[in-house]
Amino acid sequence: MRLLLAEDDPMIGQSIRDGLQLDGFVVDWVQDGEQAKQALFNMSGEYALLLLDLGLPRLAGLELLTLLRKSGNTIPVLILTARDALSERIAGLNSGADDYLVKPFALEELVARIHALIRRSAGRGSSDIEYGALRINPLSHEVWLRDALIDLSAREFALLHALMEQPGAVLSRPQLEERLYGWGQEVASNAIDVHLHNLRRKLGADIIFNVRGVGFKVVKP
Repeated sequence: MRLLLAEDDPMIGQSIRDGLQLDGFVVDWVQDGEQAKQALFNMSGEYALLLLDLGLPRLAGLELLTLLRKSGNTIPVLILTARDALSERIAGLNSGADDYLVKPFALEELVARIHALIRRSAGRGSSDIEYGALRINPLSHEVWLRDALIDLSAREFALLHALMEQPGAVLSRPQLEERLYGWGQEVASNAIDVHLHNLRRKLGADIIFNVRGVGFKVVKP
């Protein structure tokens, strides 16, 4: 899953980004509100969630959130801030935030809240995503096919997860690259092909279908 982190403190931002990347997330990090605005309005459909600090320079977090909701953007928003007054929390939630986490916090709690918000936005009550005999769990990074546990690399899991978020929907190669790689990460020209090949080898050749000239989709096993 690809997240946008808007945090102006370099140490906090790097710590959050590095921790979430180790947990399998792709994280784009911006350090002011205007950069966050540009990222959201240019490619909001590619982000699963926004992690938003309130005290951003150039454009405050609450102002950005208000603009976002007025534009009709429904991306889940988790506010991360040191402001723990009740009035601040109420203001954030009333402006359109979906959750609120006060600094300092444990990375494990942040990860759990991210998964909960994404699960809620997708209308799922469970962490598991199922499609026929194929089941994945984004929290544990586990995959089962006909109740057999399948071992996947982090990139293979991320690719399968992207395809399973909307089972049967076709995702183009650029869309898959956007889900798997963040800003500044070098992407080999055949990277997606290599991961697809490995997934087909492990899950079966017929599970991922190539819609010629369009993209790829998961076929119900």
